[in-house]
Amino acid sequence: MIKLYGMTGSGNCWKPAVLMTMLGIAFEHVEIDMLGGETRRAPFLALNPNGRVPLLQLGDGRLLAESNAMLCYLAEGSALLPPPGFDRAKVLEWMFFEQYSHEPYIASVRFWIHYRHKREEWRDKIAEASSKGHAALAVMETALAKQAYLAGSTFSIADIALYAYTHVADQGDFDLSPYPAVLAWLQRCEQQPGFFSMR
Repeated sequence: MIKLYGMTGSGNCWKPAVLMTMLGIAFEHVEIDMLGGETRRAPFLALNPNGRVPLLQLGDGRLLAESNAMLCYLAEGSALLPPPGFDRAKVLEWMFFEQYSHEPYIASVRFWIHYRHKREEWRDKIAEASSKGHAALAVMETALAKQAYLAGSTFSIADIALYAYTHVADQGDFDLSPYPAVLAWLQRCEQQPGFFSMR
C-alpha cells in the first residue's frame, strides 16, 4: 500500500491526500512532526535527504517527493490530467505558478502567522510577502473571471495545487473578499466528488 508521510495542516501534504481520495487510491497516512524537527532527523533524512514533507512511498518501496510531482504521477491516465499536449501544458503552467508565485508568499505568511506566531515581530517581512501573495491572487482572479477552473472549463490537478493554500489564506491574514471569482472557484472545487478541504 502507498504511504504518505505528511503533516496535518500542510497544504502540500493535503494535495496528494485529496487526489488519492478522489481517485479511490488506498493509502496510509504517516504523521510526521515537522514542527518538532522530525524531518531533520536521520530516520526521515534516509528517506528524503531534502528533509521535507510530503513524501510518497509506493508499494514497491520507490519514493517520490514534491507535492506537485505527486499530483502529476497519481493523476496520470485520469480526467484530472489531460494527455500530453497544450491542455496538459496549461495545467503545468498553473502548477509552476503555484510553486513560484503563490505558495512562497501565501503559504509562508500563513506559516509565520498561524504556526510561528510572528505577526508583530516579522511585520515588515510579512507585509512584503503579503503584497506578492495578493499579486498572485489577482492573477487567479483575472483567469477565474473568464473560466470555471484555472486551466480551462474542467477541474484538474492545477485546481488542487492552488486550492491548497488559497482556501486557508485567511490564516495568514489574507482577505479574499476582493476576489469574488476566486471565492466562487473555491466553492466549485469543494463540490467535486470525493473532495475535502483541509479545515
